[in-house]
Amino acid sequence: MLVHICCSVDSHYFLKRLREALPLEPLIGFFYNPNIHPYDEYRLRLFDVRRSCEKYGIKLIEGEYDVQNWCEAVKGLECEKERGARCEVCFEKRLEVTAKKAKELGEERITTTLFMSPKKSFAQLEEAAAATAKKEGVEVLCFDFRKGGGSGEQFKLAREERLYHQNYCGCMYALSNQREAQKRPLDEMMSPIGRDILPCCIQERLGLYEKVVECEKNAQRFDIERQKFQNYRLLWGRVSENDHTIGSYFLSEIEGGVFEYEVSDVNGGFGFTKERAVFLDIGALNKLAKSGYKSVKELIFEPLVRQKRLDICKELADFSPIVVLDDVKKTTYKIECRATFYQDIIEVLAIL
Repeated sequence: MLVHICCSVDSHYFLKRLREALPLEPLIGFFYNPNIHPYDEYRLRLFDVRRSCEKYGIKLIEGEYDVQNWCEAVKGLECEKERGARCEVCFEKRLEVTAKKAKELGEERITTTLFMSPKKSFAQLEEAAAATAKKEGVEVLCFDFRKGGGSGEQFKLAREERLYHQNYCGCMYALSNQREAQKRPLDEMMSPIGRDILPCCIQERLGLYEKVVECEKNAQRFDIERQKFQNYRLLWGRVSENDHTIGSYFLSEIEGGVFEYEVSDVNGGFGFTKERAVFLDIGALNKLAKSGYKSVKELIFEPLVRQKRLDICKELADFSPIVVLDDVKKTTYKIECRATFYQDIIEVLAIL
């Protein structure tokens, strides 16, 4: 049987129950989810599904990430709520591709771990399964393992196995609606120009779960702790002199708004202001960071690692904001920016 797999939290328990229900049935996993956005989130979920399948000894096949075709399929349904018409189309597309792959492999039966998801309508999934069976000529088995406390057991097992528990369905449209209702930024869809690793970003989580795999291979006891965290994102920022934009890099966090700072003294590449802001040139930054940047542009595209930035900000703790320029002089600089602070949850690997 070919089993369409959506994520490790749904699939881990589902596969366990499926093996109990059909002990003689050889199982092959199929990860086909072009609905998962952005691509880094897709990579993270695939990574954890591979980890899960390896624990069960199940072969996993990755389908094509044909996100453009998926977007075309749901065109006009972008504003639909979850469990609406967009989800119907999404289910049918993923099951249709799964059925085609099954026939290619010589398999006659398919199912999907989507049946395990508490966020999905079981009735919608049954309708999509019936449509796929009729269109593709394969048997689609519908298993309701949520019943009888299955959902509770599912999440208990996921916690015990330290699986990656995503906090949204997958697609950019559902995520947008969810973040709007939560009144928090759509940070999953944000990516710095320099591909910096920001706190609580998807790339940081992927790095954490790569370490989890290392711990498991080395039989190292560990836990994943979830901690409340005050997160920050600079959405955009601009530094200008006499309305002329200057290349700049915001080293410290700054609240959004419009501010003017008069640099009254420049010493060793540092420009100081009476408002306790500091502007430093690229040479002064290189001395602090022991780096070799030639320009702010180079810094933007190849930023300092986060810990190095934090160390510098700690050293200059009496000043805020801290802004890097190519050259600093006695003048008035205008800062215009938009930023957001918000409550978040950060996952931390704890070695026991």
